[in-house]
Amino acid sequence: MEAVFKTQSLFLKLWGLLAVVLAVVVAVKGNSEGDALYALRRSLSDPGNVLQSWDPNLVNPCTWFHVTCNGDNQVTRVDLGNSKLSGHLVPELGKLEHLQYLELYKNNIQGTIPKELGNLKSLISLDLYNNNISGTIPTSLGNLKNLVFLRLNDNKLTGPIPRELTSISSLKVVDVSNNDLCGTIPTSGPFEHIPLNNFEHNPRLEGPELLGLATYDTNCS
Repeated sequence: MEAVFKTQSLFLKLWGLLAVVLAVVVAVKGNSEGDALYALRRSLSDPGNVLQSWDPNLVNPCTWFHVTCNGDNQVTRVDLGNSKLSGHLVPELGKLEHLQYLELYKNNIQGTIPKELGNLKSLISLDLYNNNISGTIPTSLGNLKNLVFLRLNDNKLTGPIPRELTSISSLKVVDVSNNDLCGTIPTSGPFEHIPLNNFEHNPRLEGPELLGLATYDTNCS
């Protein structure tokens, strides 16, 4: 009987230790996502104080306004559209590995799109339209195999439309109108069904790619 009690006691101790380890893992995970989002907060000017609740001292960011988490306290949405924010995006956003929706449209965000956004393998929607974002569209966005919505219109983007995007079979909506893109419009993969007006008002964009007849990056930089 004593052996049974010792076994039960050892089991309870091990179970308690496992619970502590799991709690630490969840806390570290939450802190890492909170750190990534707080890096974004530090890079933005927020005259409307919409980010006032983003307190880095909390265990995880799931109680912050404009942040949504799943049942495991993992960040799945950031909703900051039309929030009068200015500043720039940060590479730390690429650490939000469970993020599905990144909504930052209709602000005054400047700078470039970090290539680290290509690490967001769960991302469904990337909405950065109506900002002042410059630079090129990162080829790393071709890694976003769950992406459905890519709206980058009304910015100051330059360079070609990355052909890596044509391999995203889930992609349904692409809008890059009103930028300064160049080269030609992809016509393969999901781009076969994207309306041409989603590419308009790019003065250096030469129209749909003629496969075998023209290279898409002609005079494009």
